[in-house]
Amino acid sequence: MTDVLLVADRTRQGVPEALEEVRRIVSAHGRIVEELDADQRPVPLRTVFDRVVVLGGDGTLIAQCRRLLDRSVPMVGVNFGRLGFLAEFDLAGLKRHAAMIFGEDPIVRPRMVLDAIVRNARGDLVHEGLAINEAAITAGAPFRMIELKLTLGGGPGPDLVGDGVIVSTPIGSTAYNVSAGGPIVHPDLEAIIVTPNCAHSLAFRPIVAPSHLEILIDTVRANEGTSLVLDGQAIVPLAKGDRVLVGRHHITAKFIGNPDHSYWDTLVEKMRWAAPPSYRDRGA
Repeated sequence: MTDVLLVADRTRQGVPEALEEVRRIVSAHGRIVEELDADQRPVPLRTVFDRVVVLGGDGTLIAQCRRLLDRSVPMVGVNFGRLGFLAEFDLAGLKRHAAMIFGEDPIVRPRMVLDAIVRNARGDLVHEGLAINEAAITAGAPFRMIELKLTLGGGPGPDLVGDGVIVSTPIGSTAYNVSAGGPIVHPDLEAIIVTPNCAHSLAFRPIVAPSHLEILIDTVRANEGTSLVLDGQAIVPLAKGDRVLVGRHHITAKFIGNPDHSYWDTLVEKMRWAAPPSYRDRGA
């Protein structure tokens, strides 16, 4: 039988009430080895599982992916959040596709992850963390423009004066990156997207780089609140002289996909990609 780790954000509306139904669905096809809250406490190595079912929103799924990435186990997101971009299943979809999800040949969608390393001006390691969506350097209070020096793959790169920079994965391209004017990149691609945030320049455009490239960011000028923010969840303060190295992590995240929806369906239905004006002759 398939061993399943069940992780639930019980603070989400509807999650406590849905747990019993999820237990029934999983138990018909596998065995729940443990139930955990959606926090960041380490999972004991003695807890072995073949699937992870996460009840919550996209943010919950992202946080649990960082928590459990080293297990390299496929994750199933059951959406109780607002959007459900990564958490592709609802309760009905989980039940309908349970045989596939917990069977021998699930639809597994590998997704690249970023590793972010921060060192201070002396070269001491300050922080190392993961980003499923993006690693963003933000200006912070008192919200004056900051200055960054970018080096791409060891070669020369631009200086950036503005509110910061976003280094995104393809699955994160539809998150903070697209809000800042960056491109949408299909998640099957392995690429790193670099998007300036309010650059004081008419010529600084986002770029899409190959995934083997490392992005080095030197903090030339910072504010008191300048920070590296990973997935909008982990915050690392930055000071003048700090260096941030962002590159592809050696482990790939694995999400189980919903066969009822393609990536393009999700863009159109949930992100309203290319939504037209409200023409009178279309009744909208």
